[in-house]
Amino acid sequence: RGGAMNNFIRTRLQRTILACTLGLAAANASAELVVIVSSRNPTPAMNADQVSAVFLGQSARFPDGAVAVPLDQRLGADARLQFYRQVSGMSPALLKAHWSKLVFTGRGQPPREALDDAGVRRLVAENPSMIGYIERSALDASVRPVLVLP
Repeated sequence: RGGAMNNFIRTRLQRTILACTLGLAAANASAELVVIVSSRNPTPAMNADQVSAVFLGQSARFPDGAVAVPLDQRLGADARLQFYRQVSGMSPALLKAHWSKLVFTGRGQPPREALDDAGVRRLVAENPSMIGYIERSALDASVRPVLVLP
């Protein structure tokens, strides 16, 4: 009876350690995001407050006054969750409430969405007015970062 109990405890402990290890690996796997504009866009850099204002519909302009059109990752994408948490501190529920209020009052529409990093990069590269966010590893010469998120 004692041996069976020890095996049970050992198995439970091993499973707990494995679960914790996998959880830490997932937490560390969050990619470094960059906020991007077309390589043809003259905006040199932006701070998190400026980026947040554009993506939350509070501003439709780059710092130089040019029109800024935000482009989101698809709903539910890890990059999107990470981006809004880092830039605005908003959870998905708060973000949904924010946009529901703006849409209901006629004061704004949420950003258009792209499927993934490649889609965001392609659309932003094609339109100097667009601003989006992708994983740093997805950068190429067609776009450039204006903000690197920690």
